[in-house]
Amino acid sequence: MTDLDKKGPQDAPPPAAHPEAIKAIPVRHYGRYVSAVIALAVLAALVWAFAKGDINWGAIPDYFFNDRILRGVRETLILTFVSMAIGIAGGVLLAVMRLSRNPVTSSIAWFYIWFFRGTPVLVQLFVWFNLGFVFDYINLGPVYKDEWSDFMTPFLTALLGLGLNEAAYMAEICRAGLLSVDEGQTEASHALGMSHGKTLRRVIIPQAMRVIVPPTGNEVINMLKTTSLVAAVQYYELLKYAQDIGQTSGATVEVLFLAAAWYLIMTSILSVGQYYLERYYARGSSRALPPTVLQRIKANMLSLSNRPSGGVSA
Repeated sequence: MTDLDKKGPQDAPPPAAHPEAIKAIPVRHYGRYVSAVIALAVLAALVWAFAKGDINWGAIPDYFFNDRILRGVRETLILTFVSMAIGIAGGVLLAVMRLSRNPVTSSIAWFYIWFFRGTPVLVQLFVWFNLGFVFDYINLGPVYKDEWSDFMTPFLTALLGLGLNEAAYMAEICRAGLLSVDEGQTEASHALGMSHGKTLRRVIIPQAMRVIVPPTGNEVINMLKTTSLVAAVQYYELLKYAQDIGQTSGATVEVLFLAAAWYLIMTSILSVGQYYLERYYARGSSRALPPTVLQRIKANMLSLSNRPSGGVSA
């Protein structure tokens, strides 16, 4: 019998003590608190400066629903959507030309995109507005003939300047969307006997919309703000009407704040529309769609109502 056999239960080694729980002490980020205090101080200083400045804040609600301001809002929206329609149609056409195997059409599309993306839109507006110094008449044969100054109105100048410039940007967006679709989709469509045009309309473009829609929504919002540049070519939209009201009333800065408020309202509405449009086109690619604003509010209300009370159970 060994020594281990002679030991009884009382001679067994004591069980090992459990290790103490680690006390995790979070790291204090004092820089965050300092930066937050500095940001709040700067914000308070700005609010105090504008509150104490020589600004007639009462003029903003007085002119907020002025007839000329509302007319400017309407003209801004019309110019935004018509210019974007020109830009989207031209962008799709240029994207297809850019992807064409024909070197002539591909080169024309590349040159167009290079030129209109490489020059400022304000310069392009001035060029269209002052082409009357180069061409005295516009002659389209039996269709139309008139003096250039009568033909190139401020509205047409704004449409050409904004729409043709936007087509260059939309061409790259559409090209990226078309290239995102797998080539096997095109090959399968051609194997089924579908023409190239029908393949684009029914197979390629619907799948490319998931890539095209988000940046297109941003372009619409950007176009709405870019319409303010057409005031330089004497087209009356929101900013131009606001400038005229400011000059006649003496409330120049106040009316500019009013115009900025209207731009914020319109861009916010377009941002909501963009969110729902992206949500619609994400149905085929996402397992779970992102919740809408109403769904988030409803979920938060249900979580609050289902939260247990703070009483102690027996």
